[in-house]
Amino acid sequence: MNTAKERKQIATTIINQLGGAGRLRAMTGAHNFVALDQGVSFKMKGRNAPGCGNVVRITLNCMDLYDVQVGTVRKYEVKWKHESHNLYFDCLRPFIEKATGRYLSL
Repeated sequence: MNTAKERKQIATTIINQLGGAGRLRAMTGAHNFVALDQGVSFKMKGRNAPGCGNVVRITLNCMDLYDVQVGTVRKYEVKWKHESHNLYFDCLRPFIEKATGRYLSL
């Protein structure tokens, strides 16, 4: 288990690798950022393309790579639609863009 300070640092690093919280909010309507034990999760406002997700969970695994899940929230239940394991940080943005149907940068 990580301390609160370590969880926040990991979450901040992941968000910065995606372009920063401000850019995520502007481009996708991201909100409800939550620092997990080894990662971060957040929701996106608005409607996505059919078959795309509106909630993202990114966790750092033991190999210092990222596991990403993208899903939808309906009636307090998350249904994970897209999953990928062992992604390098430079693969996060393309995977999330494809899974959510939204661009994270111009």
